[in-house]
Amino acid sequence: MRLLSISGSLTLAAVASAYPNPGLVTGDITGVHDPTLCRDNSGKYWLFSTGTGIQIRTSTDRTAWTYIGEVFPNGAPSSTNTYTGTNNGDLWAPDCTYSNGQFYLYYAASTFGSQNSAIFFAKSTTGAPGSWVDEGLVTSSSSAVNYNAIDPNLLIDGKNWILTLGSFWTGIKEMTLGSSTGKPSSSSVTSLAQRTANNGAIEASILWKQGSFYYLFTSWDNCCNGLSSTYNIRVGRSASPSGPFVDQAGVRLLNGGGSLILETHGSIVGPGGQDLMTDVDGVVLVYHYYTATTSILGINLLDFSSGWPVVV
Repeated sequence: MRLLSISGSLTLAAVASAYPNPGLVTGDITGVHDPTLCRDNSGKYWLFSTGTGIQIRTSTDRTAWTYIGEVFPNGAPSSTNTYTGTNNGDLWAPDCTYSNGQFYLYYAASTFGSQNSAIFFAKSTTGAPGSWVDEGLVTSSSSAVNYNAIDPNLLIDGKNWILTLGSFWTGIKEMTLGSSTGKPSSSSVTSLAQRTANNGAIEASILWKQGSFYYLFTSWDNCCNGLSSTYNIRVGRSASPSGPFVDQAGVRLLNGGGSLILETHGSIVGPGGQDLMTDVDGVVLVYHYYTATTSILGINLLDFSSGWPVVV
């Protein structure tokens, strides 16, 4: 089990203290994987995560969470079965955007290690279980392309809708969507980040605009292995949403760059699968981390005052 990479005289305690623990979260916070967070016009928080039907949790204070059901309580859309390989299989890594009274939820269907993958999306005006209208297939992948169509993330940048996606293979990609359809407006696919280390383990991209920069957050290394998980969160930035993205050392993300912002520390093992949301008190980072038996919700704020995000 790799917990931390330590060099010189740095101790485990010193590394653990370099990162804050997750903020206080209570209630139904176990079993959360790949969380995404939205806040509606009433101030209510909605958390969606991987699972059969896509899990939904709500909160009025971003602290105490209640599990209220699934996006698709009557079973996943049948079009996802081709990619999950089963009827009503788990749907992965949802991504929520709330805009003008409308919830938009992108999500993936696949199986571990497969390029037979697809991204779909659904809409709702309330967010409640069973209220979602599925809008169908957005994009898919197979062995005929060099990337994997999972882990979607939507950035609405003025009139532009940008979808990032990708896991392993040749890394993180970007495509433009039509704002009226929520689906690709062209066949162009742009590469944003790639690794060769650890079999190319990079995924869970989040494209985020803060000030004059666009930031690309990713999860590196391996999830889903309990206390053996080595997930960690990395970031690069660019003046353009299509890159080139570089890390703090100036290394391009397409050349394996990525500045570390959160890794295993103390009892917080393998943090990743992240999402960001702007709230009244700043930019919120949500993610999951592992115990020996489950994954748990983590929430922190991000400080961008230096020009680079710092977990606080």
